Amino acid sequence: MIKTYLTKAAAALALALASACTLAAGGGGTIYTLQTEVTDRATLQTGAQVYFNYCAGCHSLQYMRYSQLGADLGLTEDQVMENLNFTGAKYTDYIIAAMPVGDAELGTGGTGWFTKAPPDLSLVGRSRGADWIYSYLMTFYPDPSRPLGWNNVQFPNASMPNPLWQMQGIQNAEFHAKKKDAAGKELPCHALEINGQCFVKLEPAVGGRMSAQEYKDSMRALTTFLDYVGEPAALKRDQYGVWVLLYLILLAGVTYLLKHEYWKDVH
Repeated sequence: MIKTYLTKAAAALALALASACTLAAGGGGTIYTLQTEVTDRATLQTGAQVYFNYCAGCHSLQYMRYSQLGADLGLTEDQVMENLNFTGAKYTDYIIAAMPVGDAELGTGGTGWFTKAPPDLSLVGRSRGADWIYSYLMTFYPDPSRPLGWNNVQFPNASMPNPLWQMQGIQNAEFHAKKKDAAGKELPCHALEINGQCFVKLEPAVGGRMSAQEYKDSMRALTTFLDYVGEPAALKRDQYGVWVLLYLILLAGVTYLLKHEYWKDVH
């Protein structure tokens, strides 16, 4: 991993100045489906790199320590502190966003950039699921009617712009007006309805630094990372699960033999 905090400062600041609520609220069904593999350390490391370079400026992971992250991802303390810790926190500290809460909230004596601080994302993997997160990351589109010029198919009228647009590029959303029946009554949309219009599809408009596949892979890694953060115990649970099943099978065999020994003289 390469330390990019200074070079990404502008992107982090733009994200900090724009997000009021993101992954922590809203949304119904999902646009995309994604199968994550939280035991894939290479994918987790890539996802952590994307998260700390583009998301950690505003969003904390308050239930995760840098030390646990390093141990689970197979990173040394030096690697974590050099490549993932941009706030000056200690290795054993919890992961707190770089932006001070007082600067985000109104009525706290800070600058009041937002009405409240951007949400913590520690549990978004458990509360929303991988499909929701991935769909959210993949479906930003320009919308001049929104205060910040962006909207999201998965989370309509989200307050956060697309912080990754330079990586992804720009895609436009296609809509059509609701159809009416013979009586002039509006019919429901077959798919998604956003602000009174029926969503049709997203079409690439301007290319980004990454190809479409490279961006998908990066978002898959970021989603996998957030899925892991939501339940770090899944790493060990998957490892121990096989041994637990083998133990139960062995216990069942011993129990059967014991039962047979006790009841062999009973007719």
